[in-house]
Amino acid sequence: MRKISGFAALLVSWALACAAPALAQQAAPGARAVGPREASAREQNSPIPLPKEVTVTTEHSIRINGETIAYKATAGSILVKVPSAGGAPGGPGRPGGASAAPAAGPREMTALIYYWAYTKNDVTDSSRRPISFLYNGGPGSSSIWLHMGAYGPRRVAVANAAPTGGAPYRLVDNDYSLLDKTDMVFIDPVGTGFSHAVGDSQNWDFWAVNSDVSSLAQFIVDYVSRNDRWNSPKFLIGESYGTFRSVALGNYLQSHDSMYLNGIVLMSSVLDLGTISFPPGNDLAYILYLPSYAATAWYHKELNPRPANLAPFLQQVTHYAETTYAEALLEGASLSQADKEAVAKQVSQYTGLSADYLLSADLRVNLPQFMAELQRKRGLVTGRLDARFSGYTYDPLAEMAGYDPQSTALSGAFVAAFHTYLAQELKFNPNQPYMVAAAFDGHRWNWQSAEQSGYGFPTSPNVEPDLKQALITNPHLYVQVENGYYDLATPFFETEYTMDHLGLPAALQSHVELKYYEAGHMMYVRVPSLAELSGNVRAFLVAHSAPAP
Repeated sequence: MRKISGFAALLVSWALACAAPALAQQAAPGARAVGPREASAREQNSPIPLPKEVTVTTEHSIRINGETIAYKATAGSILVKVPSAGGAPGGPGRPGGASAAPAAGPREMTALIYYWAYTKNDVTDSSRRPISFLYNGGPGSSSIWLHMGAYGPRRVAVANAAPTGGAPYRLVDNDYSLLDKTDMVFIDPVGTGFSHAVGDSQNWDFWAVNSDVSSLAQFIVDYVSRNDRWNSPKFLIGESYGTFRSVALGNYLQSHDSMYLNGIVLMSSVLDLGTISFPPGNDLAYILYLPSYAATAWYHKELNPRPANLAPFLQQVTHYAETTYAEALLEGASLSQADKEAVAKQVSQYTGLSADYLLSADLRVNLPQFMAELQRKRGLVTGRLDARFSGYTYDPLAEMAGYDPQSTALSGAFVAAFHTYLAQELKFNPNQPYMVAAAFDGHRWNWQSAEQSGYGFPTSPNVEPDLKQALITNPHLYVQVENGYYDLATPFFETEYTMDHLGLPAALQSHVELKYYEAGHMMYVRVPSLAELSGNVRAFLVAHSAPAP
């Protein structure tokens, strides 16, 4: 196991929440509103007319690393048409993969997908200019977080590990934008942002692994074709569920559209949902979460004694998690009382939880329990997306945390600043609500199409085979994985475990590199980590944009 260098239903829905804190911003219905023309068409049983695409462009400039960059900002939409199919994209033996054709669907699904593109002016040779496609996760999140927090040319200034407060909020030039190294296209999947189903389709038609991937793939192919970017180096950058999406999407683009990628950036990654789920009888998640529990307890000074340095402490905890702790959990009811008490004592020293609490939990504390218990004596709950954040508890006796303090601390600032930015700088107002998060309204994301089968039995949604196939199909593909030590949504040890169990040929294992930050899921809300993140991704883009030999 490499050493440290630098989502029971509640948990399934929880742990896959994107880095989209504003889940409260769900005012519009999940079904798209039907206008008079569409109602008339349905009454007459005639095809519903499709809307026109929109595009608004503005000119700007920014200074990054001493270079003044003149660029064009484009706010627009592309009409995508994809078949309704039941299989999962990518992967051997699945629709979109190398050995199967897409299943025949009853109809064509249509949607307007909105995007925000930033392209450098005066580029004479587009083959020398990389282009990156970016999105957040959820599933059901808009791209507002990466757009306004990490890589866009303008970002919202927020407080570090504390509520940002009320308006007015500050928009600043983003010194850490990637625009000096790549053009960027931020995508809002169907049902998020302004993107919505049109014609006979509904938003929920696209709320499944396969249709999400096929619709975004069609968007990317159309954008690349319309803008003559087929010969540009191409990258995917996704966060949280966006990493799950990126792997399936990257494999689909290569296998289905012969669009080979230069690189994929996975921010706060999860590829196998079983690794962050706590079903009865499965101990893996408890093992993989332990180092992140320890990092959180270290940050909040809940350890006595408290180690001086984080990194070597986490090396020690990781080793214990994969050896003594894992062996104890695997013994189950066979574990002796003496050994159980010894493990409880050691885990208590690592996590700040009392040994009595750990014994009552049979050494197994799930994530919402940890969030509620760690700072209970202070009347606080601990953040999930970023464990550095704390908030007042609703119920001092609650077994599980009732909310994520990181989400409530940032949502207001991001949403207000983004609406201001659209109106004042991008001059874009499509006269409809911007859905920061999709309003599912009782509809659920369809994970079934993503299930892998083991000897005929379904397992947790898992796109690890997609990543393996993508790397084998294109041996010049590289992957960079960004990890926050204080990320309790997708813990760093879970990512290490996943990347070490891809079953790649030895020559391709080195194509996957991991980076670490003293921050959470959205590592970019801490400015020093944003600077490191920007530097790492910028170097990755440059290193893998060279012309093919």
